[in-house]
Amino acid sequence: MLPREVIEATAAACLDFEGSGLSLMEISHRAKNFQPVVDKAVELVKELLDVPEGYSVIFLAGGASTEFCRVPYNFLEKKAAYLNTGTWAKKAMKEAKLFGEVVEVASSADDNYTYIPKGFAIPEDADYLHVTSNNTIFGTEMRYDLDSPVPLVADMSSDIFSRPVDVSKYNCIYAGAQKNVSMAGVNIVIVKEAALGKVSRQIPTMLDYATHVKSGSMFNTPPVVPIYCAMKNLEWMKKNGGVEAMAKRAEERADMLYAEIDRNKLFRGTVKEEDRSLMNICFVMNDEYKELEADFLQFATDRGMVGIKGHRSVGGFRASCYNAQTVEGVQALIQSMKDFEAQH
Repeated sequence: MLPREVIEATAAACLDFEGSGLSLMEISHRAKNFQPVVDKAVELVKELLDVPEGYSVIFLAGGASTEFCRVPYNFLEKKAAYLNTGTWAKKAMKEAKLFGEVVEVASSADDNYTYIPKGFAIPEDADYLHVTSNNTIFGTEMRYDLDSPVPLVADMSSDIFSRPVDVSKYNCIYAGAQKNVSMAGVNIVIVKEAALGKVSRQIPTMLDYATHVKSGSMFNTPPVVPIYCAMKNLEWMKKNGGVEAMAKRAEERADMLYAEIDRNKLFRGTVKEEDRSLMNICFVMNDEYKELEADFLQFATDRGMVGIKGHRSVGGFRASCYNAQTVEGVQALIQSMKDFEAQH
């Protein structure tokens, strides 16, 4: 979900970019009036997340799935540690195994990923520990930065900018921007410059983070429209109080919805309470009302709820509450749940 003003600004630029008579979709990425867009987007990422000196922000294509490969290509020399918290963490591990030894430090697969493992040992000879901070499919989230004896790498695709982050603990943070920052088509990568160039293997030019750091995301044609959309959304976040305010909004929305899930006789949450995501709120019908699942989905859809069907591996429902989601939107879903309960 994006703020309406961000959608409208991006749409207007696609008709006429800054009075040039050209669409944002037509201009050269090397046009003088586009470079300030990239510069502003980088500046806003650094400001909003308080990125320390020695880190670069780059905009790339290929989705977080490409970063699953690019991370070990750039950082895995001998051994990497991975925390397995769900589908995307498993996919990241699979790619890393092509480049060296991968240690699974812990997994919640035994309970269908309904919790975040804790108290696990991290091998001190690992090149990095990889975590997936928010698990969209299963509805778990790590709203904290781990203390680790080795540098962290994090996939923050679905919760970046929803809370303050201690960037200094990480060698790399990456995020497909389409969940919480922009439209589909661009990745944001925050990378520690001193961590680059340490592996002995040759890295293909396009997969080398150093290539894009040196060229300021302009080595090849970047996804122009999604970067512009990201810039406008980052401006919106700054104007509305930054990540501290986004965190407060996230807590308010989630508290309301989880309270209704816990109160309502028809529903139950799927995740251990201490690990519940504030971004992707997953719930199912209680067993005795399981046959009403399709009926509620239709009921909520008729009320204007969009995209609340849960992932096929979990079932039930998933309410995604990204930064632009309003309290009113959550209240509308809660009212739908109450009204459906009253009928049954």
